[in-house]
Amino acid sequence: MSMRILHVLDHSIPLHSGYTFRTLSILREQRKLGWETFHLTSPKQINCDVLEEDVDGWHFYRTPALPASPLPGLGELALIRQLERRLLQVAEQLRPNIIHAHSPVLNALPALRVGRRLGIPVVYEVRAFWEDAAVDHGTTSEGSLRYGLTRWLETWALKRAQHVFTICEGLRSDIVARGIPASKVTVIPNAVDIESFEPGGQPDVALKTRLGLDGASVIGFIGSFYAYEGLDLLLDALPGILNLRPEVRVLLVGGGPQDAALKAQAQRLGVADKVVFTGRVPHAEVQRYYDLVDVLAYPRHSMRLTELVTPLKPLEAMAQGRLLVASDVGGHKELIRHGETGMLFKAGSADALTRTTVDLLADQANWPAIRQAGRGFVEEERNWTRSVSNYVSPYTLLGNSH
Repeated sequence: MSMRILHVLDHSIPLHSGYTFRTLSILREQRKLGWETFHLTSPKQINCDVLEEDVDGWHFYRTPALPASPLPGLGELALIRQLERRLLQVAEQLRPNIIHAHSPVLNALPALRVGRRLGIPVVYEVRAFWEDAAVDHGTTSEGSLRYGLTRWLETWALKRAQHVFTICEGLRSDIVARGIPASKVTVIPNAVDIESFEPGGQPDVALKTRLGLDGASVIGFIGSFYAYEGLDLLLDALPGILNLRPEVRVLLVGGGPQDAALKAQAQRLGVADKVVFTGRVPHAEVQRYYDLVDVLAYPRHSMRLTELVTPLKPLEAMAQGRLLVASDVGGHKELIRHGETGMLFKAGSADALTRTTVDLLADQANWPAIRQAGRGFVEEERNWTRSVSNYVSPYTLLGNSH
């Protein structure tokens, strides 16, 4: 059956983020199923002053940006109203079978109002909870009034959506615990486009020399330096690793809020000459840096966000047949089979990270099997065709009832 789906998004390409990559993967697969997809972004699409535009062959409807609000909460309220007005115009014009709102809840609220007004079913896809993202970015804390209010809003929207989608089992459990019937919640797991990831290539000798990594065993992280990523734990573990494996070097590729703190920490621990900070590198260059790394580290700290949400990076690492060590937070345990597709260590423990890393470096005989198992897991279980097929049943039920 041909479906017309109107997606309501926080932001989209040409902006680059994990959010926009997931969106594109979903849209490509939905089109392969013969569905028509339409796309509206919120006022948070920056550097955009048009009402419609084409980007890389995709057509986007845009919502005009808003002037900054001086008072807390008023900005969000204005955003919801602005998006509701624009969504009403677009939905009246397109008459979709389903309005599909994606996180944050600020997109779900206008979608629910417009859906009710026009008699169109609304589904809501939770990629992370707005209140937990706010805790991580430091704009609120668990237990604050703002946290409680946003959590209440999130639950309110979940109860009113005709169906709820989410990205992993951790979030699904949390949603069901809020009183949403399990039959109304479907997981669309994060996946990777396996064709775009070749198993790792040979290191670029000139780049390796330039970074001072000749003869080193390289433990690496490539991404944004947020506090929850736990890169401070990796540095805390490094003196212990160096005692046993003096040739080890840490390669940190990227940047972010923790950049200065991590550099200061490396100095304080006396390991600054063993840690290479490259800064951010162009997207097209990232593969060359991956190829320098022997073991990728994902030492995330335990908090609601990391316990509930599965990250994309370990999947991309497995798709390339990489070796990885990761903390045993819930989001990692959902993806990594310890000793089979990667190694898990006790979150928050520098000693455990030291031991696990040293053991993996010493266990070269098992490297080929781990690499193969990781790649196999992604190919068979975490491909976008399989993930997106989970939309078919809920969409069909709702589309037929409309």
